[in-house]
Amino acid sequence: MTATVEERKAANKALIDEVLKAYPEKMAKRRAKHLGTFEDGKPDCGVKSNIKSLPGVMTIRGCAYAGSKGVVWGPIKDMIHISHGPVGCGQYSWAARRNYYIGITGIDTFVTMQFTSDFQEKDIVFGGDKKLDKIIDEIQELFPLNKGISIQSECPIGLIGDDIEAVSKKKSKEYVGKTIVPVRCEGFRGVSQSLGHHLANDAIRDWVFDKTDPNKHPEFVSTPYDVAIIGDYNIGGDAWSSRILLEEMGLRVISQWSGDGTIAEIENTPKAKLNVLHCYRSMNYISRHMEEKYGIPWVEYNFFGPTMIEKSLREIASHFDDTIKAKAEEVIAKYRPLMEAVVARFKPRLQGKKVMLFVGGLRPRHVIGAYEDLGMDVVGTGYEFGHNDDYQRTTHYVKDGTLIYDDVTGYEFEKFVEQVQPDLVGSGIKEKYVFQKMGVPFRQMHSWDYSGPYHGYDGFAIFARDMDMAISSPIWALTKAPWKKAA
Repeated sequence: MTATVEERKAANKALIDEVLKAYPEKMAKRRAKHLGTFEDGKPDCGVKSNIKSLPGVMTIRGCAYAGSKGVVWGPIKDMIHISHGPVGCGQYSWAARRNYYIGITGIDTFVTMQFTSDFQEKDIVFGGDKKLDKIIDEIQELFPLNKGISIQSECPIGLIGDDIEAVSKKKSKEYVGKTIVPVRCEGFRGVSQSLGHHLANDAIRDWVFDKTDPNKHPEFVSTPYDVAIIGDYNIGGDAWSSRILLEEMGLRVISQWSGDGTIAEIENTPKAKLNVLHCYRSMNYISRHMEEKYGIPWVEYNFFGPTMIEKSLREIASHFDDTIKAKAEEVIAKYRPLMEAVVARFKPRLQGKKVMLFVGGLRPRHVIGAYEDLGMDVVGTGYEFGHNDDYQRTTHYVKDGTLIYDDVTGYEFEKFVEQVQPDLVGSGIKEKYVFQKMGVPFRQMHSWDYSGPYHGYDGFAIFARDMDMAISSPIWALTKAPWKKAA
């Protein structure tokens, strides 16, 4: 029998109280502020966020370097991104989050290549500025078709005081036409990767926008329908499936940030008529800056699931003339029968299934609509590095009585899943195998578990198939969750 909202709230409160008993009193008091239940009518989800994680609790967060290098800068395909510091963090350069791109790797595109200054002890003692200078020369010789370089600073760079700004200015004069950007994204800055997004946005503002000659790209001709896709990293081809819809409704996409994006596209973005923002958390800073400085409005959109796609297409079209509005309706009408077929196939198999989410960026709220289109019920959600404004936006998506957990610890998440017993968990690679070993179906919602895209109408068909495949797999008949064994 389905629990009422009040029963769910009471169960959530009891569950949180039980989980907190495992902590020392001081730690329990602090963690209690990050756990709660959403109540209708409240302006946010009632939890604290963007606060430093507690030592020893096994947080799932990343660092500022990861936010800058792994999210904002790394997917820009025709630039080379140097992980400046020891090879330990430089090894992270291999992880491209499946940011798909078009080009010839090592010739004119470099997303999946690793570049690190490989600091040794002598570099820590004597500084790495000379080494960085030499590396930039070597890059220009080995990869002459690169359009620029970003310097992603690791922790030791800030600790020893390397002047990466001075090196960048010097090399920019030597290599005229190359955009060389220093990014102060040392991992120790801030409380999570979220500050890395902000620092990366500021670097684009200061070292790209403010230093770009307005006449640098004379071949660019503006139109009234120019838009930029901001905060889409093309994981599994997401930006492509989104771009298709914008172009079908008559808009011209002049820039993608930053999946399959180029530095020239970024430089041309201030000429857009509208910025369409996908990942609010990582790119709202630069979107607000462009609104203030260039007068470009921005709108947050959600292309997960047909309900939210239709709503977003109409919202985007409302910023243009009647021609675009009419074409948006044509696009919606064109794809509606296809979406109805997807829902008709998968909803009977997924109706009523419970889902718990814990992801970064926008997914803890944006994917809820796609699950609901399939008849599924998101009973718990939370952010790795969300801010209060993320939780304010989440109120438009979650139902009364939804369990909310901010920066959830490994222990808390495991206990929540044991008690709530969802049919599916959507989270990251660090959690995947824990829950699968517990006998709980799982989908990796950071990089789509090597599937995708999940955005757009094309993506929804893949999303529905993947969720059904995870839950309905015959493998679960061969294993039992701990609570089923106990029963």
